[in-house]
Amino acid sequence: MRDKVVERAKQLGLEVDVQRLESSTRTVKDAADAVGCEEAEIAKSIVFVADGDPVLCIASGQHRVDTEKLAEELDVAEVRQAAPDEVRAATSFPIGGVPPFGHDLPVVLDEALLGHGRVWAAGGDGHSLFCVDPHELARCTGARIAQVGE
Repeated sequence: MRDKVVERAKQLGLEVDVQRLESSTRTVKDAADAVGCEEAEIAKSIVFVADGDPVLCIASGQHRVDTEKLAEELDVAEVRQAAPDEVRAATSFPIGGVPPFGHDLPVVLDEALLGHGRVWAAGGDGHSLFCVDPHELARCTGARIAQVGE
């Protein structure tokens, strides 16, 4: 899965070094501890279902996503977090390893991430991360930028 992430990054004009770590990176705390950064520097990729369609929210690890704010940004009536099987079907990646690209879903990027010079994102599984400039991440994913934190 890591090779798929690296290849897709290259297609998008990004050079990333996906690091395979001994410790788990499935949760924000685990990921931050593994690379020695603040939780706010973790760019968590969360799949939501918005009026029946999957969308990806790349959110700061410092807070939860406010689904009302996300629904407003997407101009939809209902937003809910996707179930594990829906995440895998929409992205081909498991929860805890969903990268911010490589699945062609519409993307909303948490504005809070842009306050950092670099962020860490999942690299395809629960033990892999890569570092990226959040502005470059927004550019290459074609993300909408929004305040989505609770």
